[in-house]
Amino acid sequence: MIGVIVQARMNSSRLPGKVMLTINNRSILDYVISQISFSKKINKIIIATTKEISDKPIVTYAKEHHIRFFQGSEKDVLDRYYQCAKKLNLSVIVRITSDNPLVDPEIIDRVIDEFEKNNYDYVSNEHPATFPQGYAVEVFSFNALEDAWKNATKPSEREHVTPYFYNNPQKFSIFNVVNDQDLSNIRCTLDRENDFMFIKNVIIGIKKQPILLNDVLMVLEKNPELSKINNFNIKNEGYLRSLEEDKLFKMS
Repeated sequence: MIGVIVQARMNSSRLPGKVMLTINNRSILDYVISQISFSKKINKIIIATTKEISDKPIVTYAKEHHIRFFQGSEKDVLDRYYQCAKKLNLSVIVRITSDNPLVDPEIIDRVIDEFEKNNYDYVSNEHPATFPQGYAVEVFSFNALEDAWKNATKPSEREHVTPYFYNNPQKFSIFNVVNDQDLSNIRCTLDRENDFMFIKNVIIGIKKQPILLNDVLMVLEKNPELSKINNFNIKNEGYLRSLEEDKLFKMS
């Protein structure tokens, strides 16, 4: 059973409530779920949020749209994923984050295909990243997830779910899907107000579903000024912050 677990919370430090910001009367989270629903490989979609009161709008959204949801730890996202996957009997987990409303279902299926064909423990398109920021897809087995859940100790490994895999390449069978062209300088992820304006303009410029990466590239080709809206090279801020926490963890 292949299930995508979409981690979502309202308490973003840089852009609070970003997953519920709306474009064309639809929330960012709704765009994420819609994009994923076009995948031909996924059997279940689950929103994994927290038990915090601030995340009640996410639970309300899930109930209103008849989407499975799970509430778990706020900080220990690895535990949230593990408990969610265990409860829903998932053998293969696809990790998508709720701040990526343009995630491409064809890229999702491509990463899953690679995972299935070669019996890997973990496949992503992020190490190194050659797709735009906001197109991250990670696929891993439940057995690998359970191993990480049991053995990962660093704050970065607990908060960001998958670092334990690529921190231990001798332990896991790992593969990275590479794009034909390195587009990692393009920001299609939602982290700041500028990102929201960029994504809003892109979505308004595309009149079809699903929105594929080629559609986005065509919009940018016709409107090169859009790239200037959020043209700042900031990657993986949350993960970098967690690595600083790792240093303190080591000292304690």
